[in-house]
Amino acid sequence: MEKILIIGAAGQLGSELTKALADRVGGEQVIATDLRDSARDSFDYCRFEVLDVLNKEALYDLVKEENVSQIYHLAAVLSATGEKNPHFAWHLNMESLLSVLELGKETKLDKIYWPSSIAVFGPNTPKINTPQYCVKEPNTVYGISKQAGERWCEYYFQKYGVDVRSLRYPGLIGYKSLPGGGTTDYAVDIYHKALAGEKFNCFLREDSNLPMMYMPDAIKATLDLMDAPKEAVKVRSSYNLAGMSFTPKEIFESIKKHIPEFEIEYQPDFRQQIADSWPDSIDDSKAKEDWGWQPDFTLDAMTKDILENLPDYFPVEK
Repeated sequence: MEKILIIGAAGQLGSELTKALADRVGGEQVIATDLRDSARDSFDYCRFEVLDVLNKEALYDLVKEENVSQIYHLAAVLSATGEKNPHFAWHLNMESLLSVLELGKETKLDKIYWPSSIAVFGPNTPKINTPQYCVKEPNTVYGISKQAGERWCEYYFQKYGVDVRSLRYPGLIGYKSLPGGGTTDYAVDIYHKALAGEKFNCFLREDSNLPMMYMPDAIKATLDLMDAPKEAVKVRSSYNLAGMSFTPKEIFESIKKHIPEFEIEYQPDFRQQIADSWPDSIDDSKAKEDWGWQPDFTLDAMTKDILENLPDYFPVEK
């Protein structure tokens, strides 16, 4: 049986991916870890351990003692948060990845999953249908760390045979956890404000078109990639991944179909410059060709699903 370790399990992606993995292989085969012991209550369906991913010795001990065969390394400082403390963001994002890759080399883990991001692209990248291979000149520490991480992943695969796999996520939208400091997090928070009957103050312009993805599609893509035969995974840096692209105005109009009285105000801040450096849309034909990727959700389908389900996770008092 696979023994799966999730690092950074309490984050937006981790909380939902950990549950999906536990449902698939059984909670006794999944070890969720996070820096905060307070996250323990969220993982009553599987094992939970407190882990500081920068403590290399503790990480190695846990992997060896538990005979871990797969690692999903999700811990990272995200884009907007990273700009407030760039040295720490680089340190955490890079050192933790290198520790996991070294583990893969030394212990012969079956597979490693590490997420990249559209943040690897930059202002000189083609913005429409951004191709798999193109100029990448990121201008945030998060993007720089993801670009460097992609190169390390491919290096460890080519030099040492470490089976590490990666996806360049667009902005991820889910209703089961709160925003975590990303530039695209407005598209999570906007649903909370709409259900609360509050006006939404958007930190991006109304016409800021960005690639996005609903969390169920992100989970599906991650599991599909990890299930793919080794020989089918031909991109060992990170695969482009696309779901939908929309602007703040378009998501606002989608919500108004259900909540006509909803209001929005646009107050762009420092995150606008980050968003302007990212693509409008992504060409993910390599993922479709190599391992059959296909998204399920449109913007309106996502809006309907979130508005129906969000109150069960975060009850709202108007």
